Amino acid sequence: MLNWLTSAQGIGFIAEVPYAGTLIWLLTGTLLVVGVIGSIVPLLPGPVLIFIAGILHTLLRPESGMSWPGMVILFLWLVLAFGMDFLSGALGARWFGASRWGVAGVVVGGIVGLFFAPIGFIVGPLAGALAFEMFFAKKRLQPAVKSTWGTLLGTGVGLVLRFIISLAMVATVLIDTLWW
Repeated sequence: MLNWLTSAQGIGFIAEVPYAGTLIWLLTGTLLVVGVIGSIVPLLPGPVLIFIAGILHTLLRPESGMSWPGMVILFLWLVLAFGMDFLSGALGARWFGASRWGVAGVVVGGIVGLFFAPIGFIVGPLAGALAFEMFFAKKRLQPAVKSTWGTLLGTGVGLVLRFIISLAMVATVLIDTLWW
């Protein structure tokens, strides 16, 4: 059935790959691609999907799976991605003059925003920063909006960093499964 494929120059190895192995690699590749997309799209948990791709590939295809050091590195990338998500908005707010109340508002707003996905991922920290600055830190509207703007910029920088970390996670999975 695949004679035309095996007779083509340089690609005869495709016929030798077991069918199950091909499906596992297809699943792994799909999860990696969706994970990278999910690092930008708020509704998809990108870094988590990439982590699941590496672990699932190792469980389903141990002969080409990840090594223990590779899985530890992948887990550390995942922790870093989550840390950047939580800290980026707060650090941006702090950089633009937010008080401790404003930073606390970013964190509380981010947690509350999780329940109102996907809009809540963006609006939650912003509303939390503005509300906490005005009501608890007793700031006027102008300084409160300035620190809220910092939250928005910090969240944007966090999004870019999460995308870069997701690419590093994909590289970790591919390097560990293909070359180690």
